[in-house]
Amino acid sequence: MPKKRSDGGLTATQQAAKFLGVSVLAGAVLAGIALPAVGALGLAAKGSVESFDELPANLKTPPLSQRTTILDAEGSQIASVYSRDRTVVDLKNISPYMQKAIVAIEDSRFYQHGAVDLKGVLRAVNQNAQSGGVAQGASTLTQQYVKNVFVEEAGDDPTKVAQATQQTIGRKIRELKYAIQVEEELGKKKILENYLNITFFGQQAYGVEAAAHRYFSKSAKDLTLPEAALLAGIVQSPSRYDPVNDEAEAVKRRNVVLERMAEVGDVSQAEADKAKAAPLGLKVTQPKNGCITATKGASFFCDYVRKVFLNDPVFGKTSKDRAKIWNQGGLTIRTTLDPQAQKAAQASIKKHVYKKDEVATAATVVQPGTGKILAMGQSRPYGLDSKDHQTTINLSVDQSMGGGVGYQPGSTFKPIVAAAAIEGGTPATKQFSSPYEMDYPSPVSICGNKTWRNDPNNPAELTNENESERGPYAMKEATAKSVNTYYVQLISDIGICPVVEMAEKMGASRADGRKITQAPSIALGTQEMSPLAMANAYATFASRGMYCTPVAIESITQTVNNQKKSLEVPKSTCSRAMSETTADTVSTLLKGVVEDGTGQQAGLGSRPSAGKTGTTDSRYAAWFVGYTPNMAGAVWVGDPAHKRRMIDITIGGVPHAKVYGGDTPGPIWRDMMSGALEGKPAPDFELVTIPDPPAEKGDRDSGGTGNQDDGNRDDGNNGGGNNGDGGLLGGLTGGNGGAGGTGSPNPGFTLPEGFFQGQDGGNGNGGQRG
Repeated sequence: MPKKRSDGGLTATQQAAKFLGVSVLAGAVLAGIALPAVGALGLAAKGSVESFDELPANLKTPPLSQRTTILDAEGSQIASVYSRDRTVVDLKNISPYMQKAIVAIEDSRFYQHGAVDLKGVLRAVNQNAQSGGVAQGASTLTQQYVKNVFVEEAGDDPTKVAQATQQTIGRKIRELKYAIQVEEELGKKKILENYLNITFFGQQAYGVEAAAHRYFSKSAKDLTLPEAALLAGIVQSPSRYDPVNDEAEAVKRRNVVLERMAEVGDVSQAEADKAKAAPLGLKVTQPKNGCITATKGASFFCDYVRKVFLNDPVFGKTSKDRAKIWNQGGLTIRTTLDPQAQKAAQASIKKHVYKKDEVATAATVVQPGTGKILAMGQSRPYGLDSKDHQTTINLSVDQSMGGGVGYQPGSTFKPIVAAAAIEGGTPATKQFSSPYEMDYPSPVSICGNKTWRNDPNNPAELTNENESERGPYAMKEATAKSVNTYYVQLISDIGICPVVEMAEKMGASRADGRKITQAPSIALGTQEMSPLAMANAYATFASRGMYCTPVAIESITQTVNNQKKSLEVPKSTCSRAMSETTADTVSTLLKGVVEDGTGQQAGLGSRPSAGKTGTTDSRYAAWFVGYTPNMAGAVWVGDPAHKRRMIDITIGGVPHAKVYGGDTPGPIWRDMMSGALEGKPAPDFELVTIPDPPAEKGDRDSGGTGNQDDGNRDDGNNGGGNNGDGGLLGGLTGGNGGAGGTGSPNPGFTLPEGFFQGQDGGNGNGGQRG
């Protein structure tokens, strides 16, 4: 930086600046602004020195915004996102033709003059005086670079952009002073490099590297003479000389550049003439910006990564700070997305559910013990075209991360109730009478030493799927058959608070961010949750009781001014949600669901797996959530708008009289997990021995029970007993008993008015289905 001399005088640079401020500025301003000569000259001369001295000494050069690249776990690109498509390159990686072309057409005396070209100013003043306007400018390449810095600093703020480009004397004064500073500090080669990296070349391309890829699908270092001349010509007016939209104008402008290069001796006349005769040779690469361009069907995962960055304080204290870093770009984000798992998820989704179907599906896979999200996809594609069934709502995640308000998980919530009971000391051999029908037990304890009470004037009733389901049942059989009355008796026995606390420990929270309603009905999955939350909750069972918060980002490298640095990224936080014994016991229960219960269609053959089906009230949603020791996944199928019941419906070309958790989400989960796990180890669970219950007593039917839906009933496989119509909460309106054999259950029901009211003394919140 120039400093004052020891005697208090000005350095040569500062004296030159003062001189230029008075003697040259007026001419320079006139050369770039269309104002009458008399008035403007006086104005410039009068205030120039004072304005010049008052400007800050240093030009603040913000890091150039660049594209951000998002990679999968193996380093392959998923998507490229940017506010400005730019890749900064060194001058040595820019074709010499390009360097010469831009200098020849924009500032041919660049290497002979300083920050201001006095000859250029005089020439421009003379031309402008003759034309009565601005026929010719006199800004040097250095001045143009400074102006581009102002524009870059303005970002996408239209007011700041207007201020950075307005034709005023004040802007010219700033531009001139900083041009002098830049000339002294950077030198010609660095100025040229910076200029070529910052300049806009049209078609969303900022900087010569992006421009070379956009127009010719090659790197800037490989540009030929005619290609370089074309790009250099675009700079003056990217819209007017756009070769994509006006080839004739672009050719004329390119040839002007070539002729100018011959005039200044950069190329021979013969070389210029040959280049003029060449076709444009465009090989245009369309701009690919944003998550909509993501490969591997990972658009929604890409958007989730963006949401993580913009929401997590690890990337900046305020949302504004985080947005600034994101928009600046230059990030290389390696994510947790496993390409094999993602491919398998997308293939299974595409096979089983079509984008044009009346309902949709969403699937998520996570890694137990790490929280890493391995796959995320859905049947409705990412985008804004509703006619093509597109959406930007990520059906796999919570509302705060770009998802909806969630979906009732149905009986997939029952294992959380089981875990809470076992962790609290209830043995898996615990039996309940589990009658076919019953009133909800009342009162039931909830958190805060309060109670939930059934309305004595209009008590809510509960039924199992059919009359053959009569207890007593122990936990193993009740889980395999998804017996509603057993699980309601279980939650009533242990209290609601342990279940709410267990759900919180496992990350099974409502998708809309509200607290779980405390009512016995939560045992049957009445609280709306997302597939990611459910997959990660079941991963807790797979990891033998350790819950790990979900993570999508492995590492981030940021490039600023060609310097790379690593950014801190969010880490998964793991905590013990339950003992190993509890988790192993639940795995034993859920292994039985897949082997002998409602989830048989989701089985993985010889590979050990465990899981649970769920079908919600009136069949607005169906689920399968399951896991192996090394992967956990959730699949939801339903209408996001909660309008279309899945009765008499065709999904993926397959007609369904009624949809069950076992027959639609189950096969999606099976195919997804089979592909994701192919070639990977197949460890077994750490199972426990659950003794058979004592000999059954009472009025249990001697016939088979059949497979049921779950109260939210699930699967509806063939069975020996009676199937009938029931529903969520076991069919509060009662069920129609089938005749035995292969009938399918119907989980329809209507909640009695005021069912979720009646907290003791009015304290606490009653359950809400909403």
